[in-house]
Amino acid sequence: MKRYKLLSMALAAVVALAGCRKLDVDVESRYTPGNFPSNTASYATAVGAVYAQLANSKSGDGTYFMNGTGFSYAVDYWMLQELCTDEAIIPARDGNYDDGGKYRFLHLHTWTGNLPFVISSWQWGFGGINISNNALNLAQGLPQGTARNTAVAELKAMRSLFYFFMMDSFGNIPIVDTYPVSSLPETKPRKEVFAFIENTLKAALPDLPSKVDGSTYGRATKWMAYALLEKMYLNAEYYTGTPRYTDAVAMADSILINAPYTLDADYTAVFKPDNGPQIKETIFAIPYDANLIPGCHFTRFCLHPFLKAKFDLPDAFGPSVALSTIADFYALFNQPNDVRNNTWLAGEQTNKDGSKNIVRTSTKTLDASYSGPDQPIDWVVTITPEMKLKPGGEGKLDVGNDLLGQLKGARSIKFYPDKNVNTSTRFQNTDMPVFRLGDVLMMKAEAILRGATPTTVKGELQTADVLVNKIRSRAGTTPVAGITLDDLLVERAREFAWEGWRRNDLIRFGKFEGKWGFKAQDNDMFRRVFPIPEIELALNPKLLRNPGY
Repeated sequence: MKRYKLLSMALAAVVALAGCRKLDVDVESRYTPGNFPSNTASYATAVGAVYAQLANSKSGDGTYFMNGTGFSYAVDYWMLQELCTDEAIIPARDGNYDDGGKYRFLHLHTWTGNLPFVISSWQWGFGGINISNNALNLAQGLPQGTARNTAVAELKAMRSLFYFFMMDSFGNIPIVDTYPVSSLPETKPRKEVFAFIENTLKAALPDLPSKVDGSTYGRATKWMAYALLEKMYLNAEYYTGTPRYTDAVAMADSILINAPYTLDADYTAVFKPDNGPQIKETIFAIPYDANLIPGCHFTRFCLHPFLKAKFDLPDAFGPSVALSTIADFYALFNQPNDVRNNTWLAGEQTNKDGSKNIVRTSTKTLDASYSGPDQPIDWVVTITPEMKLKPGGEGKLDVGNDLLGQLKGARSIKFYPDKNVNTSTRFQNTDMPVFRLGDVLMMKAEAILRGATPTTVKGELQTADVLVNKIRSRAGTTPVAGITLDDLLVERAREFAWEGWRRNDLIRFGKFEGKWGFKAQDNDMFRRVFPIPEIELALNPKLLRNPGY
């Protein structure tokens, strides 16, 4: 079912790819209001292209602002959100993985409007908005009735999701809700963009599907809209200056009272390569397929070749050893019997049978600073959470490329290594959860800690402690009592590590300017939004530069 659904989405994407190239496009060889089929196939065609853009557009462009390449939520956008936090880091290794400093600049908070991830994420997000608007324009030709109303609501919800990503990342952005676009769009205040998203979602809610099964997996539903509104209201005080914590609780309750989601008993199953509609807590996910819908690269980025056999990875697969976390973040995974502790690799590594993973190497291959004669050595593969720079490596955050350097930094296996990874592209089959029930519960707990009144759901008075303990009980660790906001931020780190929310969380808690890894404490609050890409400012004089850049 997952494979068939993904193939349908990929084929449907062809329809709208020309719609994200520029403001005024040649409409030959694509559907238009004049030739758009007025039948049930119209629905899948109009909607499918938007989902394909969310996963990985491969469109040859990506936005109405400029040409480029296809971008992925699970790579480009994810790295923009995570590498600027304490959750994830890609250090240089003797020059490998420096790539012009694009990873280093995120970690050190020294990025500019020319950072590749800033440019690609802007293109990806506004490409999705423009494809949505194109599809909405086409959907107007559908016959009046439920199918048309559902298609329009679904497209508006997906456009709202793209708009949320862009508003959260860039702050003041244009509002474009028509296709074709007749003039260059101008920057609007974040508060106005917030209201536009909110009003659009509320208007779409009555016509969004409420069914939860394989037919709606990975699609916008009422529950996805409620979860997105909850996320917006939780951040509303930061976005707009007006607290909306009671509204956040109301959105959570709309799901908790009416939707059939439950926390999966096995936390790790939510993130395995075969995750899909059978995961009962996933409210909205981006489906990936290693061959049909590429865009998920965790197996590639996180592992070392010495670990391939342990995870049954193909011999032809080459992991890049690049992505890890810093020691201070890894240290948060310290609760007794917590299954989330097992989503990291650190220390001496073992084989599948539990024996030590011992490799034959040489003293200088192991440690380039070794001054004695190079001799063969049997070494237990060891991942060290600490990241010490090699001598002279300060400028590029270079930890070295000997075996010790390659294995510095705890490695995540939360998005579990995929033995069916595509050995050519190194993409995997793991679907990427965007909204899940665990986050609905934790957001509600936070809203209560920030002043909202606890509510009763199905006979249970849900205080912050009660809600967080649902999460901790599933994790197998001890319950909390009298949880504070600082405690809750740590718990969010444990529960949602590498799911793309850490930047959003740190900003909301006022900790984005903190010290971690190689990053010093700073007072650059303007970096809570990214700069509008320089190339976009040059192409559109109506765009305003974000303050501080």
